Amino acid sequence: MKKILILFLLFPVLDSYAQKWEKNYDFVDNCICGLSKVKKEGKIGYVNKDGKEVIKLQFDEGLSFSEGYVAVRKGGNWLFLDSTGKAITDAVYEDASSFKDGMAVASKNGHYGFINTEGKEAIPFNFSLARSFTDGLAPAANAKGYWGYIDTKREWAIKPIYDFADSFEGGVAHVMKGQKEITIDKQNKVIGQ
Repeated sequence: MKKILILFLLFPVLDSYAQKWEKNYDFVDNCICGLSKVKKEGKIGYVNKDGKEVIKLQFDEGLSFSEGYVAVRKGGNWLFLDSTGKAITDAVYEDASSFKDGMAVASKNGHYGFINTEGKEAIPFNFSLARSFTDGLAPAANAKGYWGYIDTKREWAIKPIYDFADSFEGGVAHVMKGQKEITIDKQNKVIGQ
């Protein structure tokens, strides 16, 4: 009981110490990959757990770090940075997402594709829409707007026959065919409706 009382009394002191630097910002996100996204006067930057600015407050929008990288927008275009703030791509993307399974979805010239952690094109920008990889597959839509799933080798693992496809989670995904929602497995076998 005595230990609990000491912790209870000590908590406000520790909490106020941990929160002190956060008051310098209008918004502070959770610490991910050792860095927190912060916002002040409309600009986004990233700080370490001690509140030290690692990536200057200069971006108009930014995602949270994932796998050691982050997408940020400056002006109208997105680029990707590593955890030191070094750009791994130029600011050439119209849209961007976080890295998953070593790749990130981005769009360029109205088409979606994937880049790797070196900032190089890993899967060509020839999809009308795409979402992140999970369970080794990524939902993607062809030029006609039909959704299927691609693998990391750029192949259609499940042909684009759906009106919408969600990400796989635990080996299953939800897809739409017409007005009907269907649950499929990674072999495109219907396991629920």
